[in-house]
Amino acid sequence: MTEATRRERLRAETEREIRQAARALLVESGRDAVTLRAIARKLGITAPALYRYYDSHDALLRQLCDDICDDMATALHEDLAADPTAKVDCKVRTVCHAFRRWALAHPQEFALVFASPRDPLGADQFGSVFLRLAGPLIASNQAANHVDAEVPSVLHEDLVRFQQVLAGAVSATGVELDGHVLNLGKIYHVVQSWVRLYGHVALEVFGRFPFAVTNPEPMFDSMLDQMLMDIGFSEAPESAGAPESAGR
Repeated sequence: MTEATRRERLRAETEREIRQAARALLVESGRDAVTLRAIARKLGITAPALYRYYDSHDALLRQLCDDICDDMATALHEDLAADPTAKVDCKVRTVCHAFRRWALAHPQEFALVFASPRDPLGADQFGSVFLRLAGPLIASNQAANHVDAEVPSVLHEDLVRFQQVLAGAVSATGVELDGHVLNLGKIYHVVQSWVRLYGHVALEVFGRFPFAVTNPEPMFDSMLDQMLMDIGFSEAPESAGAPESAGR
């Protein structure tokens, strides 16, 4: 092993230890506890030494978000791989349940990614997972009657930009679509579905339901039924309700 290779390996190991220490502080005490001073103290080094690995505190948090999003995506894809059904709507139901389950089990990580006081640090990275899943769903519902006229005109400009993002994500899955399939009406329903999914999960994670709910899961299942119908399925899937994997 050359000296240069040895230095690179040691640097990579130190970077991994820094991120592990930051993740541990996040899980134990929340975002505010993830300071350079606290990480340095945990590793037994000086805070200025951390700047040799990360330019700023924000840079470290963004790397931490990348790690969290990778872990979250892995968990969702594992659930998808374990789903024996071939129906796209059932797979979407599976991944939505997996997202909820992960968020409830990792509230501090969820908060860092999706509820940072400034911009959501990792929302774009994780949103791409759902965009890749949306491609096959849209392709399987080309006859869904979503028309541009139902979209409020004030949203057109924003939705056109998202339309381009979604078209790229669908193309990356290898799915070829006719232009009319990704009209603004369809885009509008995809965005609404993400808002409803995220909103329900966030209310659960942060304990902010507007009334006492002993078991929110049936409400979540009902929301998924309606969401799938609104996207273009004529009726809720026969397997409506939590998938077998939801209890794992």
